[in-house]
Order: sequence, then structure tokens, then C-alpha cells
Amino acid sequence: MRRLAVISMHTSPLAQPGSGDGGGMNVYVRELSSALARAGVACDVFTRAESVDVAEIVNVEPGLRVHHVPAGPLGPVAKEALPGLVDEFTESVLKRMTDAPPDAIHANYWLSGVAGHVIKHRLDLPLVCTFHTLDRVKADDSEDSGRAEAEAHIIGCSDAVLASCTVEADQLADLYDADPTRIEIVAPGVDHAFFSPGHRPQARRALGLPATGPMLLFVGRIQPLKGLEVAVRALALLDDQPEAFLVVVGGPSGPQGEDELQRIHALVDELGLTDRVRFLPPQAHELLSTYYRAADVCLVPSRSESFGLVALEAAACGTPVVAAAVGGLRTLIDHGHTGFLVEGRDPRAFAAFTAEILDSPALAAEMAISAAARARRYTWSIAAGRLRRLYGDLTAKALVECP
Repeated sequence: MRRLAVISMHTSPLAQPGSGDGGGMNVYVRELSSALARAGVACDVFTRAESVDVAEIVNVEPGLRVHHVPAGPLGPVAKEALPGLVDEFTESVLKRMTDAPPDAIHANYWLSGVAGHVIKHRLDLPLVCTFHTLDRVKADDSEDSGRAEAEAHIIGCSDAVLASCTVEADQLADLYDADPTRIEIVAPGVDHAFFSPGHRPQARRALGLPATGPMLLFVGRIQPLKGLEVAVRALALLDDQPEAFLVVVGGPSGPQGEDELQRIHALVDELGLTDRVRFLPPQAHELLSTYYRAADVCLVPSRSESFGLVALEAAACGTPVVAAAVGGLRTLIDHGHTGFLVEGRDPRAFAAFTAEILDSPALAAEMAISAAARARRYTWSIAAGRLRRLYGDLTAKALVECP
């Protein structure tokens, strides 16, 4: 296994996480491709070109290149319009591949899976897919674009489908009839050189945040799926912590993002929290560690999460997490030891668990140590090592045929 084609059509690994469509998937593609390159697998990442100001090919590091491929107008395109650009994107990727033919394809998200499925059959190559989110799991946030049917078709023809945890593996099998023998559980990692415990007062000083008062942290895109409203209401319910404040790091995302941001601002005003909620723009990924270290508790009230990279990064920095008991968050957080899991999304439950941490310095300290220790199990080099072996095995096998 010498060269891998990584397809990430709708968002570039070079884009700023936390804004637009950039999130955990950006980090996943960038960090995993980098780890693979360092392990000897050259990676060409193909993403849709959104600007004339970006080079067609960016050499990120030895063995890792990002190709900005033309498809549709040069500029941002609404996510709901992207399915109409997949065919053009696919043909452009195929042209780019002639200079350096890959040994396998790794597609990220369903749009990339559609492109990867075509390329698999054109070039007779194994296809590995990571979906990051699944339409049949998102429920109220599901799309009406035929996405679920497309996901099912891609899963049926993929030579391997990656799941970040056992929960996602079960969802693939139960909701999409995925062949369990072709589901590979490969957890994402965290860069411990950046994300590690530190001194909270120093982190607060570095960020210009108040030196006193409990700090709650929300990191992520602002959209209904991520549940920022729950975090704001939980802050309002901390009656015994009048100095507690919430820091929100992220920007609006998706078709409902701007409306959601306005709604949250109105809610903050309504609850009288204007001086206790700070909205900050998306931050460079490696700088997020300072925010995690500055916080007493990180809140992750998402409606669904295939994995939950924010929760893992916070834990790696020794920050207890209070999160919704959904998806991969169930496997990341050891309830009562590294943080708390909340069944449902009642702000009162989030506030109660948050208060339990804030009211007991001994519990908070124990959770910090346990969270950091548990997070050390997850590294990008381990993920890359497993995938390198998987890609090699698939290139030696007969390809899965469409059902």
C-alpha cells in the first residue's frame, strides 16, 4: 500500500473547523492523512475548490497533498446544492488521479462516498468509507435529498465501512443492513502534543478571561444539532454559582446556522445572561487546547454524535465533560469517573451534573486525572497503523460487488 486517495468533497481539511461546514471531519481528514503519510502511505486529499486564491495543489507536508478540484462555481455553495455537483467533481478527481494512481480510496461523508463509488468501479480499486454522520441517525435533522438511500447503496458496495465506536457499528448494521464483517471499528485520535493538561489560571490569563468564577465551555458549530441552547439554559439554572460564565467557541453552520445564532442571542438576553455568555469566533485547532484548559467543565449537548471529538480533546486536557448520552459520547465518557452522561437533553440535568463537579473540587480533580488518562488511549498514529493494514489487506482481496 503506497498511495491513498482521500475524498473530502464538501469541506477542505485546510478549512477552519467550527465555521461553515468545517468541524470534526476537517480535523479527522487532516490528522489521519498526516499520520498515514508519516507511516509511509502517501495521501492525496481531493476537495472542491471554493476560491481562486487557493493553489490547485497544496503540499501540506511530505507525503500529504491537498488537491482543490473544480466543480461548480468558485465560491461557497449551499450544502443542499452540492449533490448536483458530485458528477462534475468525480470527473475532475479522475483526471487528477492519472498523474499518481492510488491503490485505494477513502471517502469521507456521503457526498464523497457517491464520488468514491464511481471511482471504485472506473479504476477497479477498493473503497473505504467513513460517514461521520448518518441520515437515519440524525432524525429531526435528516435531509430530503435521497441521502439515506445513497448511503445504503454506498455501504452495500464498500469494501470496508469505518465506524468510530461500537455504537456507530451497531447503527450501520441495524439501520443500513451493513455486512458486519465489513465494518471496521477505528477510533479517531487526539494530538497529545497540543491537547494535554495544563494550568487553568495561566490559560485564563493567556485568553484574557476572568481569573475567578467557574467557566463552562461549548465548542462547535452553531446549529440546532449541536444543542447550544441546552448549554445556555444550564448556565441559567446554576443558582448557587452566580459568577459562573459560558464561553462559546464556534460560528454558525448550515442553512439554519444564522437563525440559530440570532435565536441563541435572544435567549441569552431573555435569561439575563448577557454579561455571562461570551461568543468567540472559531479558533485555530491547536489553540483550542488553551480554552479546554481554562474551563472547569465542557458541555457537549448534541442531539447526535458519531464520535465526539470535542469531548475527547477536552478530556485530553483534563477537563471533565458533561455530554448527551448519544452515539460515540457513550463510549468516550466513563459516567461518574471522567465526566457525566445525560439521558435526554433536559438543561436541568446538565445543570445538576455541572453543579456536582463545580461544588466538589476533589471530584473535579479526580475526574481531570481520569479523563486525561482515558484520552491517552486515542492517538492518530494508532488509527493510521490500523488503517494501513486494512488498506493493504483490501488491495489483496477481490472487490465487493454492488448488491
